[in-house]
Amino acid sequence: MQAIILAAGMGKRLRDLTNNNTKCMIKVNGVTLIERMLKQLDDLDLNQIVIVVGYQGQKLMDYISSLSIKTKVVFVSNDIYDRTNNIYSLYLAKNYLLEDDTLLLESDLIFEDRALKILVNDPYPSLALIAKYESWMDGTVVTIDENNNIKNFLGKKQFKFEDAKEYYKTVNIYKFSKEFSLSYYVPFLEAYSKALGNNEYYEQVLKVITLLEKPEIKASVLKNVHWYEIDDVQDLDIAESIFARTPEEQLEKMQKRYGGYWRYENIIDYCYLVNPFFPPQKLLDEIKASFDRLIHDYPSGLAVNILLAAKYFGLKQNYVVVGNGAAELIKSMMNTISGDIGIITPTFEEYPNRYSPTKIVRFTPKNSSLQYSADDIINYFDSKAISTLLIINPDNPSGNYIRRNDMLRILEWTKQKKINIVVDESFIDFSDIENEPSLLNNAILEKFQNLTIVKSISKSFGVPGLRLGVLASANAELINKIKADVSIWNINSFGEFFLQIFEKYKSDYVEGMKEFSKVRSEFFEKLQTLPHIRVIPSQSNYFLCELLDGRKATEITMQLLNKYDLFIKDLSTKKGFNGQYIRLAIKLPKENELLVKSLKDILLN
Repeated sequence: MQAIILAAGMGKRLRDLTNNNTKCMIKVNGVTLIERMLKQLDDLDLNQIVIVVGYQGQKLMDYISSLSIKTKVVFVSNDIYDRTNNIYSLYLAKNYLLEDDTLLLESDLIFEDRALKILVNDPYPSLALIAKYESWMDGTVVTIDENNNIKNFLGKKQFKFEDAKEYYKTVNIYKFSKEFSLSYYVPFLEAYSKALGNNEYYEQVLKVITLLEKPEIKASVLKNVHWYEIDDVQDLDIAESIFARTPEEQLEKMQKRYGGYWRYENIIDYCYLVNPFFPPQKLLDEIKASFDRLIHDYPSGLAVNILLAAKYFGLKQNYVVVGNGAAELIKSMMNTISGDIGIITPTFEEYPNRYSPTKIVRFTPKNSSLQYSADDIINYFDSKAISTLLIINPDNPSGNYIRRNDMLRILEWTKQKKINIVVDESFIDFSDIENEPSLLNNAILEKFQNLTIVKSISKSFGVPGLRLGVLASANAELINKIKADVSIWNINSFGEFFLQIFEKYKSDYVEGMKEFSKVRSEFFEKLQTLPHIRVIPSQSNYFLCELLDGRKATEITMQLLNKYDLFIKDLSTKKGFNGQYIRLAIKLPKENELLVKSLKDILLN
């Protein structure tokens, strides 16, 4: 068996990175794509590796010659690379296809070693490596039948997003038997090139071959194998996190992304906190039905979106500000605070990160479950000269919950002490131990004008991509300052449309929360069966877990990510902890079971 690598392209979309180098000389974490690929092929004991070069061809050949590759390397030159596509590059190497079974690869790929071994070890002689289509993928896709026969190759013009669930992306790695090349591919390649020219793609030939009654090529579906095609700087950035040199580096790169994990084919996110039971499909379909209008039209200004949010939560319009996520409102509000602020730690770092560390008075519960009561708060801060008190209820990351009557006692105390109080209720809808836990109420706001309530809509309503949050207070001066601070168009049309329609789905929301409570209880019971871990009860959509018997949070987090593509929250660097803790988001039952199984495998070793 041999390999043919197509490496003649210019890689224009990588811009400055390919001004003086061909695309395959781009480095991912310090190693060029071509060096990585050649070493992977070198381990297969091939007869030879044929490389079609073009742009910066001599530089590429010189570089490859400097590498320690034991397999014989042969070069083919495409001198008109700037006027042709990869069909011509393969056409130039067609005689090699007739000599041996061949692995055909494009040079802008990065993949795990297993990808090649899957092809080589599969007894079927001619295969196209494919992967289930994901939204980040671009290029040719295929459809297959139940026997992995390729029904059709589809280019960009034939691609239909409504059929995307049926599509598989070509990984651009193939295995051609010598007989397949001799009887099918090379004759069709010659005919296609002669009829349609050289500015086409070699996959077009495969598309024609699949129309035959017996095409002799099937698909091999990659599952749980990492790969990426690098066409631009965003691809390069993502590839560097997927193919990090060490588990430590991979975890660090993933943690710094703060989201966007849909670009990773296999990652399941247990770190960021979203309601898995809302929105319902009908609500999503309603947004989809208005997609064209929403993307073409400007959203309303701030005043209209405030009206929509105030209507849903039953608040007076002049008590509310809507934000581009709660984070925008937190930033704006924290700029209005002066004096020392009381904070219970560990906490959601968005608040302390927006304030001077020297002006933060921290209360850390003395127990290992980080639980605290209204009396604990009052007793600790009663003698402290704070101007503002922050309470997150339920707390993040502990899941600690203070009942409404106790919160009202705290409000009375702060009013008496002339202390402003900020209550973050982003997770309060997940609480199920009392019927009306929230303080979002006109009468309460009017009685306690020192009270500001912040609520993320993203978390409990399951729409973090829309970036929605609300802030409520009867303090007119504060509300006016924040209104003046945020942009008039801080909410996009999709966010506004959600605010416009989500009241229709209140009953779905209530039912979703009931189902969530049931799933949370089941997940809690299963987590409790695991060794070396203590699960802390929670009134939110996550569990704080203490690792026991010398188990390290960072090590567990790295292993889950590196071995199982499961991303959890490592709390080892968070202030307020005395021990090793992780936080696990509660997701759908199947995903919860997967996390339990993976944790068990790790904790037992």
